[in-house]
Amino acid sequence: MTSEDPAYDRGMRVRREVLGDEYVDAAIGRTTDFTADFQDFITRYAWGEIWARPGLDRRMRSCITLTALVVLGRLDELEIHVRAAVRNGLTPEEIGEVFLQSAVYCGAPAANSAFAVAQRVLSESDDERKEKR
Repeated sequence: MTSEDPAYDRGMRVRREVLGDEYVDAAIGRTTDFTADFQDFITRYAWGEIWARPGLDRRMRSCITLTALVVLGRLDELEIHVRAAVRNGLTPEEIGEVFLQSAVYCGAPAANSAFAVAQRVLSESDDERKEKR
């Protein structure tokens, strides 16, 4: 579906590239009258404006996003963005480095929780890759 708003269309394209069609389709599928304006907002502004800007590559944006989610303790979103970071080309080792850096500036308990989430996500990803072989 395309709209007449280039920011929305760009946002939906970037959102799908970063988070994957399955996740985005599920998020859009859960949209209600109550959440529709928020879905529109994040698609246009977070994905269509900020994530689409040329000043930083997606790997760097993923590192920043992971750090922000660690400091805020947003573990559900962190799970989604660990997957996105891998999709954006970060290795598990680089994700671990982001969390080690975060431990110094955001706190060891926050980083500990982040490592636990990432370990689970990365293990699931490994299992899925093995099943496809």
